Amino acid sequence: MSFHLFGNILTSYGTAANNRGENEGNITTLQKILWKGEVHTTVSAEAIRWALRYYWQTCGNNYQVNRRWDDDANDNIWQNQNFDDTNFIDDDVLGFMRAEGAKVEASDETKPKGKKTATPKGTTTAKRGVLEVTRAVSTTPFSGDLTFNAASGKKSRTSLYGTEVHATSYQYGFALTPERLKETSRIFAVLDGLSSLGEVAGNHSRFLYDFSPDSIVLRWTHDFSPRILYCFEENQEREISIEELMRKVKNQDIEPQELWIAGAVTEYKKVQELENYGVHIFPGIKSSIQSLKQVIARDLKLPQLDLSR
Repeated sequence: MSFHLFGNILTSYGTAANNRGENEGNITTLQKILWKGEVHTTVSAEAIRWALRYYWQTCGNNYQVNRRWDDDANDNIWQNQNFDDTNFIDDDVLGFMRAEGAKVEASDETKPKGKKTATPKGTTTAKRGVLEVTRAVSTTPFSGDLTFNAASGKKSRTSLYGTEVHATSYQYGFALTPERLKETSRIFAVLDGLSSLGEVAGNHSRFLYDFSPDSIVLRWTHDFSPRILYCFEENQEREISIEELMRKVKNQDIEPQELWIAGAVTEYKKVQELENYGVHIFPGIKSSIQSLKQVIARDLKLPQLDLSR
């Protein structure tokens, strides 16, 4: 049976703003969705995947990345436009797609009677991404906060503009089946990246929002279903709970030994009680990642990792 890695990540609390380039009039807007009957802000899965790729490019672990970000050109630069999921980690983990139109356009001329003219077709080069990521959703509803600013222009003109701001945490989930990777050990690079993401999205340098986990739930299982997505809840006192996840563990819908829970959420007594059921509880994010990586290495028969470094 195949192993599957599922995760749900809760970011630190911060002020989100300017996470895309679209405006409504002179207001820079946040993306929003209706979540449990109220308006919440959201960050796209594409933005999270881009940040993961940028982490691999810049973290110093010599990962080979096909689509590299060039700060001088302010654009993505392809190393191999034909793609190579053996040598490039992003082609393997995140997938790729290139759609090309037909080289010869279809003719509007009338076809001769009794003859068939082939319609030119385009081509698509694609591989589905092994890593699947959900949208990040704010843990609190959006109250409509705005900041107003002024910028000086030509001839002493002043431009007024506003920015939507949301003080919140975000949560998002991911899934990965390592046997679908060309190089199975790249599952470790995924865990390292998602546990260390810095800023995600943001089309201007003034936007900085830390997307590294404040709390995390990981599941290493043969089960095809994650059963842990969007498991964090926040009340009006900003207390974080995982009541629904705890219910699933106690009702044996999730095997407790399949779970690793780490970070700030483990400071709550109810969460600590899950350790009695066999859940792996860690106060620190990095220590939980290292523990899970050792189990993954054992189960996938990969070389054991050196944790002394």
